[in-house]
Amino acid sequence: MNELIVEGEISSHILTLRGKQVMLDRDLAGLYRVETKVLNQAVKRNIERFPDDFMFQMSEDEFKNWRSQFVTSNSDKMGLRRAPYAFTEEGIYMLATVLRSSVAVQTNIAIIRTFKKLREFSKHYNALAKQLIEIDRKHDKHYKELKKALDDLIATSEVADEKIIGFLK
Repeated sequence: MNELIVEGEISSHILTLRGKQVMLDRDLAGLYRVETKVLNQAVKRNIERFPDDFMFQMSEDEFKNWRSQFVTSNSDKMGLRRAPYAFTEEGIYMLATVLRSSVAVQTNIAIIRTFKKLREFSKHYNALAKQLIEIDRKHDKHYKELKKALDDLIATSEVADEKIIGFLK
C-alpha cells in the first residue's frame, strides 16, 4: 500500500460533524475494501463497542446538507438513500477490533497515522496563529506610536508657520 496515496486519500475523507473529526461508513468501507453493508453489520454485531462518542448516524438535516454537495441525478442508485454512520477517531480505532483482515489492519494503521499528523499540524497552526496575532498587536502599537508622532509633528509645524520669519518692511 503506497502510504502517500493512502494518506492523501484518508485525509480527503475526514469531515467535521458536530464539532468532531469523523469518517463516514461508506468511505471507511472503501478504504477497508469491504462493502458498506459488511462494515455496518460487523459494527452492529459488536454495538457495545461503539458508544455515541465513537459512532453516530447523521441527522436528517446533516444528511440532506451532505447529500446536496453531490451533483448527481442518480444519488439513490449510488447508495445515498439512508444517512451514513459517522465514526470518530476512537470509533475508527475500535473498528480494528471488529474488522480483522490484513487490509483492515494496514488501513487502520494508516488512518491512525493520518489523524496523528492532523493533530500535529493543528498544534503548529495554532502556534503560528498566536505568533501572527502577537505580531499584529506589536505592529498596531507601533502604528499608533507613529501616528501620534506624526500628529505631534504636524501640530508643531502649524505653530511654526504662524511665526514670521524674514525681514519686515
